[in-house]
Amino acid sequence: MAKRAMLVLATSTPVPAALSINGEHGPSRTLIERAYAQLRDDIVEGRLAPGAKLRVEHLKDRYGVGAGTLREAITRLVSDALVVAEGQRGFRVAPIAIEDLEDLTRLRVHIEIEALRQSIRNGGAPWREQLQLAYDELSAVEQPISLQDRRRWEQLNIRFHEALIAAGASAWTYRVLRLLSRHGERYRRYAMALLDSGRDVHKEHTEIFEFAMAGHDARAALALEAHIRNTPDVLTRALHDGVPVFQRAGPAG
Repeated sequence: MAKRAMLVLATSTPVPAALSINGEHGPSRTLIERAYAQLRDDIVEGRLAPGAKLRVEHLKDRYGVGAGTLREAITRLVSDALVVAEGQRGFRVAPIAIEDLEDLTRLRVHIEIEALRQSIRNGGAPWREQLQLAYDELSAVEQPISLQDRRRWEQLNIRFHEALIAAGASAWTYRVLRLLSRHGERYRRYAMALLDSGRDVHKEHTEIFEFAMAGHDARAALALEAHIRNTPDVLTRALHDGVPVFQRAGPAG
């Protein structure tokens, strides 16, 4: 079987232009994309709370777009499962629940672990150079992670995880994992607020990185799985201890 060509990563993770909805471009599309990105960030950051009603007439001024543009942006978020449509009653921000996070985690483990193993088997010197760079940049901001630097950390964290699978992932693999990552970020906000969680995220990343660079695909896969499962495990333990974790972080920004 021919080796999969390594995908070149950008510093950010936009949906590829070829996958833009309807393939439309121009000023109208730009306004929709901007409103979509702002709404998505406000949902992920908690500025629009889980379960909150999205009233188009109120929000169109907040985002500086017309009602039609805002509705289309919200419809895209329904496709991303970050917003729930309520028939004729409008839209709400998707709720969050530990059970949903566990489902997201199982799916992410299934996809990302196999991509990592293929990447380690297929990756050559260019892949290792890219992975080293992504690891170094991530390490600079997570010893320890500061809540003030969380957005920058999220960007570099995504870049590191994508670098890990760059020699074994298809464009669709990236697209699905980016969607899962956006949902996971909502929960990571709360996990990061648990300062007594006992996690050493940098140590977890280092272990994955070292196994990957050494070509130990099975060990790297086990380390990555443990790393991915740590967020729901931390939140579940806190909930069992009576900690109101989904209120503790509060609205971001």
